[in-house]
Amino acid sequence: MRILIIDEMHNSIVPLLEKLGHAVDYKPEIDRKGIMEVVGGYEGLIIRSKTKMDRELLEKGGNLKFIARAGAGLDNIDIDFLEARGIQLFHAPEGNRDAVGEHAVGMLLALFNHYNRSDQQVRKGIWRREENRGEELAGKTVGIIGYGNMGQSFAKRLSGFGVHVLAYDKYRTDYGDQYAAEAGWEAIFEKADILSLHIPLTSETRGFLDITFLGRFQKPIYFINTARGELISFDTLNEALQEKIFKGAVLDVLENEKFGNMTHAQKLSFDKLAERDNVIFSPHVAGWTHQSYEKINKVLVEKIAKAFP
Repeated sequence: MRILIIDEMHNSIVPLLEKLGHAVDYKPEIDRKGIMEVVGGYEGLIIRSKTKMDRELLEKGGNLKFIARAGAGLDNIDIDFLEARGIQLFHAPEGNRDAVGEHAVGMLLALFNHYNRSDQQVRKGIWRREENRGEELAGKTVGIIGYGNMGQSFAKRLSGFGVHVLAYDKYRTDYGDQYAAEAGWEAIFEKADILSLHIPLTSETRGFLDITFLGRFQKPIYFINTARGELISFDTLNEALQEKIFKGAVLDVLENEKFGNMTHAQKLSFDKLAERDNVIFSPHVAGWTHQSYEKINKVLVEKIAKAFP
């Protein structure tokens, strides 16, 4: 098959595909207009998230047999169109799940132990031990929403900390394992000290964490989002922190991650969030390690090889 790669990828991807006998054009610099002009000549398309895979673009790919997403999220792809046309869709959550699990634990520990603040203080010659007294994970209950690749990876990495993990997944049954107990919403509302999101962005989940929902928690919680920022708005985050529903927040993703395209209201709300010292940010890099960069390629190529032997 002829395969077009339209985003930056680890350099292992081309030889892996060529070893299977495919002809590969690696064009990470190509823009949307360029993709639409040439995509009709390819059977395969490998993407990240640069370009929205909507009906307008996909209709130009009359010969496409598959699209491979180098990552986990599929919210940028018209899945209904692909299914209607019989175009296979591959993604690679197995490639970066380890990175996401480690990142979530690391950011939570940083929040609990004031790593950012104490580091900056010591660099300035400020030695404040009591102000930076930490919080221990041991004995706490962690609620995980979404127990797929990412949720399971996070739970596994928590297993040495002496925590109790409750997992809720609307689309699975009998998924409890050695790392987490299957639970309903009510158990999580009642018992959770920490809430971590590991669900995709869909029309159902967009903005589903509103203040009414969060008000159902029986005690103040710590909040972790390494999934999608659009699951909870800046305004809701600020209100939850202001009302002490959240004791602190770990945010790898944001409602709007393009600072230059924020609305005035979003900018004001984000600035308010950024002033809080019980919030830790990272720039959507939870799954973005040197190792995951390469592992994602291997996962995708294995899936392509299995589907098109």
